[in-house]
Amino acid sequence: MTYLLAIACVIGIAIGQLLFKFGATTLKNSGSVFDPKTFMILSFALGLYGFVTILWIYVLQRLELGKVYPLMALAFVLVPIGSYFLFGEKFQTQYFVGLFLVVSGIIVIAKA
Repeated sequence: MTYLLAIACVIGIAIGQLLFKFGATTLKNSGSVFDPKTFMILSFALGLYGFVTILWIYVLQRLELGKVYPLMALAFVLVPIGSYFLFGEKFQTQYFVGLFLVVSGIIVIAKA
């Protein structure tokens, strides 16, 4: 169960990064962090980060940091996938090779 919470933290961090990007885009268009749309997006992203941090502390009370922290590398996989679908960002082949290596490393560490 605690590992599922750790994965929820990773997903939360990834969503937060995507929200920060969305907020940055709206900030660029509006020119003000106090624009209602920009402020709402960035506030939600910061709130999500705060919640995920508290959840991460809960996870760390129950699991060893060295065993659970490598899961955070999954954010390097989730954020680009999200940025591809949400923002139309493109990636070259070597990027996907790198993602494969990250996932392979996580699997190796998880079995250690």
